[in-house]
Amino acid sequence: MTTPKQMEQQQQQQQQQIVKMKNSGMISYNGSPMIDDRDEEMARSALSAFRAKEEEIERKRKEVSDKVHAQLGRVEEETKRLAEIREKLETFVDPAGKEVTIVRKKIDLVNRELKGMGQNCQRKEKEYKETLDAFNAKSKEKAQLVTKLMELVSESEKLRMKKLEELSKHIEALH
Repeated sequence: MTTPKQMEQQQQQQQQQIVKMKNSGMISYNGSPMIDDRDEEMARSALSAFRAKEEEIERKRKEVSDKVHAQLGRVEEETKRLAEIREKLETFVDPAGKEVTIVRKKIDLVNRELKGMGQNCQRKEKEYKETLDAFNAKSKEKAQLVTKLMELVSESEKLRMKKLEELSKHIEALH
């Protein structure tokens, strides 16, 4: 697509070519041809083709310009509609807004309390687990000690019984 600036440059180039043709003697200064009709017809044909192209370019430029203006109009309308919607949203008041704010504050308070309680609970669970582990270890140690005591008592009883029997035999032997 050719811009208006490019079209202007093309026109200037064509005018310079016509001036060169006049200066070279192909066309006289009064406009009468110095060469035959065939060359003049070709020049006219080229000039009319150039003018037709320029008219087509100008027509297309105008169409594009009209499309751009139409699009800008639609954009402006949409901008106005969006501004109206924004105004409505800004003026919109939530009827339950106060209640929602109060409930949110209460939720925040309860969350803070729960956080503290949760930490306390975790600390106490940890203490409970440590205490339970210590209790189980001591219970196991006690069970081992009781078992050892039972073995010692049993052995002691056996030895005492054996000694009693020996003494008893010795006493009977003396009689």
